[in-house]
Amino acid sequence: MFDAIMKFIGELGEDEPRREAFADSDYRLAAAALLVHTAAIDGEISDVERARLHDLIMQRFKLDDESADKLIARAEEVDERAVDLYHFTTRLNRALDDTQRARVVEMMWQVVFADGAVTEFEDNLIWRAADLLNVSREERIALRTRVAGQQVSEG
Repeated sequence: MFDAIMKFIGELGEDEPRREAFADSDYRLAAAALLVHTAAIDGEISDVERARLHDLIMQRFKLDDESADKLIARAEEVDERAVDLYHFTTRLNRALDDTQRARVVEMMWQVVFADGAVTEFEDNLIWRAADLLNVSREERIALRTRVAGQQVSEG
């Protein structure tokens, strides 16, 4: 677990975008699959949600356009085969610390707020994922409030 955390921290500090394949065991694939699931939970992924998803993945994982597209495509495949959130959240719980797991929940909110509306399905999904990621109710709500405020100031 320590190695996974050090790898994550190292990736956050890199200046150059990375190109690579994404193994099933890669925590970035689990995070991306949660984000894809979040974007698609209300029926389909809108263009604005897809753009936000792409930007978040590029920024957070320091990937170039091509690698971000590959990660999203793999995440869509993995999400289609998934029967529940537990598969993804278990991998993230093993690889990430509390702060990093909260960042995943924040990214989920950023995808949800991309289109300006939060459906009950999206809200419920994030509640369940945050619970499985051991992100407290208070922190989940604070993250929602912060992301919603950012959307208002950007819009």
